[in-house]
Amino acid sequence: MTKQSSRPVSPQRSQRARPDRVDAHRVGSSAPSTTAKELQGGTDLLVLRAQLARAEKAARRAPTPIPVRSAQLSAKPVKPQREVDLAGVATDDFSLARAHARLRDAVYEGQYHVCAHAIGHARAEGFLEHDIMQVLLAGRVRAVYPEDRRWLVCGYFEACGVALPLHVVVQHPYGRIGSENSVLDIVTAFVPKHPHHIISRARLAVMLRYDDEQIRSRTAQLGNRAGHRSKGKWKRSA
Repeated sequence: MTKQSSRPVSPQRSQRARPDRVDAHRVGSSAPSTTAKELQGGTDLLVLRAQLARAEKAARRAPTPIPVRSAQLSAKPVKPQREVDLAGVATDDFSLARAHARLRDAVYEGQYHVCAHAIGHARAEGFLEHDIMQVLLAGRVRAVYPEDRRWLVCGYFEACGVALPLHVVVQHPYGRIGSENSVLDIVTAFVPKHPHHIISRARLAVMLRYDDEQIRSRTAQLGNRAGHRSKGKWKRSA
């Protein structure tokens, strides 16, 4: 058995013997400062999220900027045509509006005829009759040839998802369209090299006079066996 002393314990020894109370007191004194820091950090995070949300909304509302095109892809100005090319061609608004009204009346009434020259160009250049009709209805009359009684109609047709220019030349009869034996002749239709230029009267006459209406095709004969030189040549089809 051990003996227990009856001497009183000093306060210093009691504090040394119970360090948990001192640590608890110190922790209790530092707890309010840590909680304040956590609250401040949470508030800063909410403010940052609100700023990001406002920035995203402003970015969505802002209009999309137009992409800057390079100098190579920029549209080049159309060169002015010579006065010789526009000789005998009417381009005033009154003549064009009158021609467009008469043209639509003839197309809606079915008073038109597609000539062989236009059919030949359609086969060679890959457009159809309904493309010509679309140009006559949705296109615009760019020039009037009073001496030849012809109109130049400009428009576009779509081929493989690409819009290509198409010019149609029509010849209107004497008198009023819609009467008996008055049919609008679709003289020719072609894909122009310069779609923004008006074809001159002399150039149009040369095109209609010397342009070949027949479509020539060529077929190849069956070759020899593999490893043997072919003696066949390209021959015109009948």
